[in-house]
Amino acid sequence: MKERARKVAEVFKEEVSRIIRDELRDPRIGFVTITAVELTDDLRYAKIYYSILGSEKEKAKTAKALESGLGFIRRLIGARINLRYLPEIKFILDESGEYSMNIQNILNKIEQEKRKEK
Repeated sequence: MKERARKVAEVFKEEVSRIIRDELRDPRIGFVTITAVELTDDLRYAKIYYSILGSEKEKAKTAKALESGLGFIRRLIGARINLRYLPEIKFILDESGEYSMNIQNILNKIEQEKRKEK
């Protein structure tokens, strides 16, 4: 990613986080964290990665809510960030945090079993 795209991605991340937290009034949205934003070098497409704590049902509800609020989010970003073209946005669930928590839990169980053996 070019330097300009990297800077715009950081601003995008902050703005999308703020919009979801403060302005998107959808009860289906759980505790969402924007983990990363990837922009193409021409700033035409943005992938917004998010994580959510909760069950699969809650994740599905949040995904639907983000998709339905996409136009609202995009409109607010367009008003706040001065760009020639407003990127097409796609939300992608980032499960890396959950994956690393599972690995940590497995490692903790192995450590506990080792302690019991001693």
